[in-house]
Amino acid sequence: MPPPTLIERLTAAKAAKDYEGLCAAIPYAKFLGLTAAMQGDELVTTMRYGEHLIGNPALPALHGGTLGALLESAAIFELLWRAETIVLPKTITVTIDYLRSAGAAETHARGIITRQGRRISNVRVEAWQGDRTSPVASAHGIFLVMRG
Repeated sequence: MPPPTLIERLTAAKAAKDYEGLCAAIPYAKFLGLTAAMQGDELVTTMRYGEHLIGNPALPALHGGTLGALLESAAIFELLWRAETIVLPKTITVTIDYLRSAGAAETHARGIITRQGRRISNVRVEAWQGDRTSPVASAHGIFLVMRG
């Protein structure tokens, strides 16, 4: 029997309410140290701090690319969790606003689906460290999804 495909692993994780399974199925998410957990009715994606995430060692501050990857991943995880997509959502565009320097600390992100069509979904994402009312970055993404 061939090993399960990525979408089969993600579908199994969703069916089992295995939030960690969403992250574990994607190698880049594992490299970034991403985890996911439900906090109330919100799916929060967390990027654990690691030296390999630093972009400016003088501050130290997280690299903007890793912060952008967290935002995009949080949006995709939100779509995988809430939408009835039968394929992995494909990024059409992501616009990121870097609001302030993100220090060498654990960073959290939460996605909100603002529009969900048959083929296109829009997601707004906010990332923060420590104080949720003081975000370090936000993003708006448009994704191609195929609903079953």
